[in-house]
Parts: sequence; C-alpha cells; structure tokens
Amino acid sequence: MQMKFQPEKSDATRITAYEASGIYIGTERIDKSLVLGSHGERFDWQADNFESLTEAHFERLGASKPELIIFGSGTKIKFPHPTLIKALMHARIGVETMDTAAACRTYNILAGEGRHVVGAFLIESAC
Repeated sequence: MQMKFQPEKSDATRITAYEASGIYIGTERIDKSLVLGSHGERFDWQADNFESLTEAHFERLGASKPELIIFGSGTKIKFPHPTLIKALMHARIGVETMDTAAACRTYNILAGEGRHVVGAFLIESAC
C-alpha cells in the first residue's frame, strides 16, 4: 500500500538549516538570536546568551498573540525562570522550551500546519 503526502500549503517562513552558530532561512544565514513567526513576524531578539534574558525579551514575543511560543534555549535545554514568562502565562500563551535545533524543527512543523506560532531562537555568541 502506498501512502501519498500532500504538499504543505503554508506561506509561513521556514527554517532551512540550523547549526550551533546560526540559523538559515532559505540561503540567508542569521548568526544572532532571532524571533520568527508564522504570520510574518521577524526581528532580532537582542540576547547574546541565556543569562542575559529578561522579562522584556519574553513580553515582546506575545505581541502578535500566537497560539504557542517555541523557545530554543541554545545548544542545551535551559528553562526560563517563571518570572520571565509570567506575562505570557497571564495572556494564556503557551511556551515550550527545547534546545534550538529541536525548536527549529518544531517551529517548521507547526508553521507548516498553518498554526500561529512564534519561535524565539537563542544563538549564543562565541566568547
């Protein structure tokens, strides 16, 4: 028995590749922390490392009222303190934390399904 797949019909921006020092969108390489939304949101996240994250970083993620925020915490999974995401919790916006590689894959899947998702991808600067 053969299973046929339907091509994705989403116009969402897709991540084409990931490495520890950057994310690729098409052939464009981004080497700093980035926020990417399935409804066209895109901006530099201005976070050099996990320790520099503040409440303001996470509050900005909820501006477009996504269903879910995927937080890619770098090469290792690191969970943000609840005080950092309290504004999102009050707005009833879910936050899922995973390493950035997994976050890229998850973002692509959810965006491809037509979900309104925002990915916040931490690319830690080399010291």
